[in-house]
Amino acid sequence: MTNPSESDPIKPNAPASGQASSVVSQLSDPERWVDEHGDYLFKYALSRLRDPLKAEDAVQETFLAALKGGKSFQGRSAEKSWLVGILKNKIFDYFRKAGRETAFTDLEFYSDEESDRFVAAGLQKGHWLSDAAPGEWDDPGASLDSEVFWKAYRDCSNKLPKNVATVFTMREVDGVESKDICTMLNISESNLWVMLHRARMALQRCLETNWFGK
Repeated sequence: MTNPSESDPIKPNAPASGQASSVVSQLSDPERWVDEHGDYLFKYALSRLRDPLKAEDAVQETFLAALKGGKSFQGRSAEKSWLVGILKNKIFDYFRKAGRETAFTDLEFYSDEESDRFVAAGLQKGHWLSDAAPGEWDDPGASLDSEVFWKAYRDCSNKLPKNVATVFTMREVDGVESKDICTMLNISESNLWVMLHRARMALQRCLETNWFGK
């Protein structure tokens, strides 16, 4: 995956001058964007930024960028998908700035409710204790179409430390390449691996308790 632009919305090749008016006409009235897409975009941003004010700012910046770059919309995807693409870049911009200004690495899990289930030191640090490891799941793919499952997933994800959840979402949900995450957040590959490993383990345990174990 290529690195998204640090400040600009997604900009496919511009249409020929004679096509510009027809391209723009495919967009709905910008005054309706808030009503039609605002809630979805806010929830998308909030799940990644975990801060209502930052999420609201990102959505507002998205609408402004969309107004300025409306001619870049070529109807190749739905209007909502186009706006999500712009929002994703805005969120990435935020994390790039955060990665430059502060230490993003968050390896401290021992203050959360799962802390006593992991080895605290030594060669096995970060791995499950043998008697606390989750069991095998029966047909986990069958849950992916269940909205109730995704609510359980979101609840479990919200229990992760903020930075760990961010890294996991970027890699496993948004599909950002590992090297791009490291560059964006200014972290090492080894730190990324540890954060992803701990996130997977904590999510597995939480989902086993709150979904698969029920």
